[in-house]
Amino acid sequence: MTQIIRTRFAPSPTGFLHIGGARTALFNYFFTKHMGGEFMLRIEDTDKARSTDEATQAILNGLDWLGIKHDGEIIYQSQNAAAHSEAAQALLKANKAYRCYATTEELEILREEARKSGHALRSPYRDSSEILDRPYTVRFKVPEGQTTIMDHVQGEITWDNSAFDDLVLLRADGSPTYMLAVVVDDHNMGITHVIRGDDHLINAGRQSQLYTAMGWDIPEWAHVPLIHGPDGKKLSKRHGALAVEAYRDMGYLPSGLRNYLIKLGWAYGDTELFYTDDEISKAFTLSGINSSPARLDFDKMDFINGQHIDQAGGSQLLTSARVFLQDVNAGPLSQAQNSRVLAAMETLKPRSKTLKDIANQAKYLLLKRPLKIDGKAAKPLRKDGAIDLVQALTLALKSLEDTSWNAENLQQFLEKFVSENDIGFGKIGQPVRAALTGGAPSPDLSQVLALLGKDETLGRLTDVIDADK
Repeated sequence: MTQIIRTRFAPSPTGFLHIGGARTALFNYFFTKHMGGEFMLRIEDTDKARSTDEATQAILNGLDWLGIKHDGEIIYQSQNAAAHSEAAQALLKANKAYRCYATTEELEILREEARKSGHALRSPYRDSSEILDRPYTVRFKVPEGQTTIMDHVQGEITWDNSAFDDLVLLRADGSPTYMLAVVVDDHNMGITHVIRGDDHLINAGRQSQLYTAMGWDIPEWAHVPLIHGPDGKKLSKRHGALAVEAYRDMGYLPSGLRNYLIKLGWAYGDTELFYTDDEISKAFTLSGINSSPARLDFDKMDFINGQHIDQAGGSQLLTSARVFLQDVNAGPLSQAQNSRVLAAMETLKPRSKTLKDIANQAKYLLLKRPLKIDGKAAKPLRKDGAIDLVQALTLALKSLEDTSWNAENLQQFLEKFVSENDIGFGKIGQPVRAALTGGAPSPDLSQVLALLGKDETLGRLTDVIDADK
């Protein structure tokens, strides 16, 4: 029977979905897709003092927005306490764990002695079978010898077991520790591959010992280097936004961020940056993960996101950018505004790296009459003869048939107007652009006229003419 490849993403609900965590989730997700397996989600909420419902929901929201869909039900680690305790009791029975009655004060002395001698902590109760009537923790009895793992990213790694403390499996109140809970849950969930940050690398050594002690199969390991900031230092708040929601609020598409994060520390074949989800699923293997840290690069993130914007459909972008468009518009868009932005999308996409860029580039389409035109934007309208030329053009445009109101015909119309009036294009182009856009970013003038439509164009030009009277 062929083994089902099963991976998991197991965040602790103590805060938002960190971009590093999102990348780890994506590596698990796409590896599983590539292998035709199952991707599981486990919320590691055993730390009751720090875990919150709000943080859990923030993680779920972040995964949902990013488009990472898990298989099966969400596993909540806190609900598996009985299985964790049962495993610890099994280790006790097999003499692979022991009851440690050391007090807090005694442990401080033991740790200090271990630190000075350069050896790992070993409790004086390690080899005692006596059961005392006092509080105790259950500690794992680290075996003699060495522990070796084969890691898909880091290669072969060996530790001398004398370097590992006898770790606590159950606290004095009977609650399981992280190390025990992870091993038990991964085993019970049938996890075949553990893909996570390399800050957990030494945990793989400890957990391998627990798997062996329990007689369970050890999963395959892949420990991914952490993301660093542009300065090469470990990523932190000083480098900018860290939460997935922050990138959403900056206007990145989920597909663009997925693509960027996958390429952040993973290479395939060549230097191509743009990948669809299907292409990633077909190509993603653990052997492509780099063993050195990747650096966050906002320019590359923008470039990749711009490619995804360019490939997206106009209706999809209108929906995705709506919150940013409403912000620019200071309210919901009217039906006419929606139609203008949708019609203009092919002119907006090449000038936009983010959804926020699309909204800013579309501002001229959203302006309400009469436009507020002042400062530098109004200078072209103050030049001698500018209003007279605008008035002449407005009169001429009124004669243009509605069916002929498109960018190509309007470009020819403008060129003819310039020629007949024996002026440079800037003489009419600059004041007309000011009248129609108020200085907001805009494409070629013929496209501005076409996208605004005949009625809106003539209305904005007439407002400027009337304001000069």
